[in-house]
Amino acid sequence: MDAGKREGTFKTNLRQKGCEREKKKDERGCLGEMKAAAKTKTPRKPGQKNGSSNNLKDPVGVYCRLRPLSVPDQECCVKVINTTTVQVHPPDGYRIFRNGEYKEVQYSFKEVFNVGGTQKHVFEVVAKPLVDDLIHGKNGLLFTYGVTGSGKTYTMTGSPGDGGLLPRCLDMIFNSIGSLQAKRYVFKLDDKNGVEVQCDVDALLERQKREAFQPPKTPSSNRRQIDPEIADMINVQNNCKVEEVDEDNVYSVFVSYIEIYNNYIYDLLDEGPYDPVKPKWSSCGTPVRSTDFILPQSKILREDQNHNMYVAGCTEVEVKSTEEAFEVFWRGQKKRRIANTQLNRESSRSHSVFLIKLAQAPLDASGDNVLQDRELITFSQLSLVDLAGSERTNRTKAEGNRLREAGNINQSLMTLRTCIEALRENQTYGTNKMVPYRDSKLTHLFKNYFDGEGKVRMIVCVNPKAEDYDESLQVLRFAELTQEVEVARPAEKPVCGLIPGRRFKNQAFREELSRQLEIRGGPIDGDRERSITEVLLQNFPPMPSCELLDINDDQTLPRLIEVLEKRHRIRQMLSEEFTKNVHSVKGMLQELDSSIISKENYAQVKMAERDKFIAVQKTEIERLEKKAKTLEYKIDILEKTTTIYEEEKRNLQQELENKSQKLQRQVSDKRRLEARLQGMVTETTMKWEKECERRVAAKQLEMQNKLWVKDEKLKQLKAIVTEPKGSKPERPSREKDREKPLQRSLSPPPVPNAPPVRIRHRRSRSAGERWVDHKPASNVQTETVMQPHVPHSITVASANEKALAKCDKYMLTHQELASDGEIETKLIKGDVYKTRGGGQAVQFTEIETLKQESPTGRKRRSSPSSRSPAEEGTESEWTDVETRCSVAVEMKAGSQLGPGYQHHAQPKRRKP
Repeated sequence: MDAGKREGTFKTNLRQKGCEREKKKDERGCLGEMKAAAKTKTPRKPGQKNGSSNNLKDPVGVYCRLRPLSVPDQECCVKVINTTTVQVHPPDGYRIFRNGEYKEVQYSFKEVFNVGGTQKHVFEVVAKPLVDDLIHGKNGLLFTYGVTGSGKTYTMTGSPGDGGLLPRCLDMIFNSIGSLQAKRYVFKLDDKNGVEVQCDVDALLERQKREAFQPPKTPSSNRRQIDPEIADMINVQNNCKVEEVDEDNVYSVFVSYIEIYNNYIYDLLDEGPYDPVKPKWSSCGTPVRSTDFILPQSKILREDQNHNMYVAGCTEVEVKSTEEAFEVFWRGQKKRRIANTQLNRESSRSHSVFLIKLAQAPLDASGDNVLQDRELITFSQLSLVDLAGSERTNRTKAEGNRLREAGNINQSLMTLRTCIEALRENQTYGTNKMVPYRDSKLTHLFKNYFDGEGKVRMIVCVNPKAEDYDESLQVLRFAELTQEVEVARPAEKPVCGLIPGRRFKNQAFREELSRQLEIRGGPIDGDRERSITEVLLQNFPPMPSCELLDINDDQTLPRLIEVLEKRHRIRQMLSEEFTKNVHSVKGMLQELDSSIISKENYAQVKMAERDKFIAVQKTEIERLEKKAKTLEYKIDILEKTTTIYEEEKRNLQQELENKSQKLQRQVSDKRRLEARLQGMVTETTMKWEKECERRVAAKQLEMQNKLWVKDEKLKQLKAIVTEPKGSKPERPSREKDREKPLQRSLSPPPVPNAPPVRIRHRRSRSAGERWVDHKPASNVQTETVMQPHVPHSITVASANEKALAKCDKYMLTHQELASDGEIETKLIKGDVYKTRGGGQAVQFTEIETLKQESPTGRKRRSSPSSRSPAEEGTESEWTDVETRCSVAVEMKAGSQLGPGYQHHAQPKRRKP
């Protein structure tokens, strides 16, 4: 029985040795095949990066986050409708009138985080999938966008006790690869955005060299205590990690931190100090101090062999823990440019970009060393971008450098908008418009992401206060349009051909071997395995001494015979047991063969059924492919038809708009023409009315003058008849008339019993309307016959809105001195109109001039008692009957003048 146990143990060990040898052969063969395939396979990143081979695209994920109001009772202009929609309404006192309607706008996003949303929830929704892609070898871009003071930096960095997206991403990365990280300097970055693997000896020498000459600036957390300023920000305690991490790879994390300031790229991890600016000397020889800082050397963008953009010469630090990585970030954050503005006490004046690069490479077949094949290295990165806030200088009151910074910030954000709109237009309408990535360093750096190098996510931060209404409206409109841009999915990383699980299998084998050696008390013969002959010889009795030194020795031979007999019996027993085992093994092999044959037959039957099913499925697939091609052809035709119809629709809409504009112009021209014609009709009517009034007045004056002449003739004839004969005066001679001309008079002598003349006011032509009679206080009342009088009028000393609202006509009395020294009165008339704003406007239509003249040719005698001798002579001449008769005879019938010589008459008088 002991021999059987030993033989069973021997067979078991033999089987294990054979399995191990076969395993090593398989691993060597797989490794050789893998290397051969790696040498013949295509590059990981193709030259043309228009997405993966399956042409699948994903839209840009845009999320909206609302910041809580700083004051509880502050007015709010943004309201959350549901988990995907926000509504923006103008604040109180702010009205938008477009076609007479009050405007409220709604915007939809992938998800909306209300003011109560936590940092953890935002991270799990937005950033966690990007970290998962980073571990699996895919790139990602996440940036925060919004107005200044909307919470972008808080979302990205967080606050003490409540870390943001950046520390949570770092924590998730190191929780996932903590035990799988490679030693320092195993992965070595080059200056061309590439990475290579060093052997353990080179990595050890590199570590010793760095420790001797350049000690690391940020040692891990187990060497020194964490800065209390950032300890609460990285204490996430969520233990979030990526599922299904490839345990047969080794990982290494590199971080870098840059900022884009005034369209220049600067390395925030550069060890060069920020010295103050050297003083500039003025013209008088005195230094001029400045509080600015010397800008460090700006970096340039370059393109690597895979057409990816990177910052040349940027500092990249290899980190091994969350604390170490965040400490590097915080060191660069202290150098980032911020300033105090009217809207934000710590306003970011630059765009910051924190790059997390993850290098991973597979282990060899033994699970101990990293494969130094560059084609098998996977290099992925996650870019976390905190954009500077857009701002209006009239609100921030920026001046000098702040004003220039704001201009550059707004220009770079405008370039980002232009690129997004160009991409959207190319994808929507099928155009090939050039995307202006190179117009800004921000868009030029991340052009690869929009060309299909990874997922793109945006968080739009909004401050719902009423003062940011205009800016928030523009930001939300741009963010909603960004969702229409689609980014191609990146290609999958190459699959390693080695056996999975080799790291922990080999580790478990070594642990089990160590345990067995400890149980056995250590290794035997230097861990040399015993051969089959040694094992068999140990089972036989030891041979006695065979030397015969004495002829009478009768013990050596019997002992030798006894041992040989025992050995013979043991050999027979082993042979019998071996034969029995052989027969049993043969029976087992026959049973196994029969079971294998039956299973093969069953498998063949099943395979035949499967082949039939596969053939049917292939036929169905071919039919469906043909149908799909037919449908694709129909879809193409429909798309082309739709494009044609859309083009016709746009043309018709454009034509309709042109015709509508032309019709509106014609209507407006018609209205203006009607207004002009109405004005011309009114003007012509007024002219004819004036002409009729003038003609009627002239006719009345003519008839009155005729009647006056007849009356004067009758009076003179009556005076001639009733005058006595004896008192006839002597008629003056012609010579006397020639020598002494008669004194001229403006009017005949007064009639004794003539009634007194009553002063009459001139009647206005617009007496039936309501007038505003504007008479300044400086006017002089002339009290003449021509004094205007407007009934039912409102007389004011200065024009006012109350008086104009009650009337529809306006008259301004203006006086000035004429050239002859007399007073000239002008009546400036106009129409009163109501304006759209609720006021009144006056349109002047005419100016009427009234001029007063003093008679200079002749004068009336005021009374018969005060007469001068010359006047008495003249009176005697007038009392001469013959003279008066001759005067009466000389008067022309129908004359417009009064009695007297016609050539001495004054200009035509108006109606008294």
